Amino acid sequence: MGEWLRPWLLLPLISLLGACTTIQLEPLPEGMTDQPPADWTERATQLSRFDHWQLMGKLAVRQPSDSGTALINHWIQNGEAYDLALSSSVLGMGRTALKGVPGFIELTMPNGDIYRSGEPEALVEAATGWHLPLTHLTWWIRGLPAPEGDFRLLFDEGRQLAMIRQAGWEIRYDRWQQFLPDHPALPSKITALKGDKRVRLVVSEWRNLEPTR
Repeated sequence: MGEWLRPWLLLPLISLLGACTTIQLEPLPEGMTDQPPADWTERATQLSRFDHWQLMGKLAVRQPSDSGTALINHWIQNGEAYDLALSSSVLGMGRTALKGVPGFIELTMPNGDIYRSGEPEALVEAATGWHLPLTHLTWWIRGLPAPEGDFRLLFDEGRQLAMIRQAGWEIRYDRWQQFLPDHPALPSKITALKGDKRVRLVVSEWRNLEPTR
């Protein structure tokens, strides 16, 4: 599915990365700049093409409605399609599975109940109490802004991406790591903040599932 969609997804992203966005942030946080390094466009293009992957790690959510942690048994991304398996005592002992594409999700609860919806974020929040920006996270977890909507990129003194502001969220890149050879460094710890909501992802492993061309 992701293969034939990729050209029209990639072109808008590259266009957005070079465009002036409307999100304003004054003053800039100390030690940060909104001027991208010289290799940013090339690095972002590489990351946008990296759309068949698997990661494992941990998810922590702190929100007024509910808080807790979950193991990410796997998050498999195949183009636009995702398969996310979580284990959490908050969600119930056992595994909770989220499978879908933008605009559709199938949620399987630990007791075997299956729910389907055309509004992924609303269904996850109704079922678990957690507000997870699933569609945007597919991009943010790689260190990219989502192609839909305005955004602001901030870089640290080492010229590494430190923050994305988009869709009302502030995504902070706390740690990067060279997980894969011949690929740019990938995030190993990110924190997404929106008002009194916080989502933290710690990645212990990235795998390349790129199909043979």
